[in-house]
Amino acid sequence: MDHVALIIVDVQKAFDDKKWGERNNLIAEENISKILHLWREKGWKVIHIRHTSDRPNSVFYPTNSGFAFKEMVQPIDGEVIITKKVNSSFIGTNLQEYLEQNDLKTVVITGLTTPHCVSTTTRMSGNLGFNTYLISDATAAFGLKDHNGTYYDAEMIHNLSLATLHDEFATILTTEQLINDFGK
Repeated sequence: MDHVALIIVDVQKAFDDKKWGERNNLIAEENISKILHLWREKGWKVIHIRHTSDRPNSVFYPTNSGFAFKEMVQPIDGEVIITKKVNSSFIGTNLQEYLEQNDLKTVVITGLTTPHCVSTTTRMSGNLGFNTYLISDATAAFGLKDHNGTYYDAEMIHNLSLATLHDEFATILTTEQLINDFGK
């Protein structure tokens, strides 16, 4: 397991803002914390991704409270923190180089939100040739309206996002499956 990294995408206070609306999987952060505990216990690589915005009115602006990591997944000394400005954790960052330089061939992806930064990062990870796992109950989505104004609830958005990734870009596992498979 020396070649595996845990990537935690955008678990920031910004996603507590009511502007996002209805969310599914309210225990996603708890599951991420369980996985993070295992990784730390085993001494495996942990990479925290943080979204930033150049717009002062954004919840992701560096001086706004939403920019901060949520406490239950707060980085500790020795863990990598990468800041990004777009949905993909690979675009405009050194993530790919870090993974390659450290011979990290397998990545486990968790974080927020399933249809946006998690999905985009997962797709790119798979396309770049990394053995990619996405943890279904360690990510979450918000309800969305489409271009016609039709509303899709958070659970549907989450499940469809996972379905588009499964077996093409990543292997989808639950937290329990991951801990059982990797924790041995």
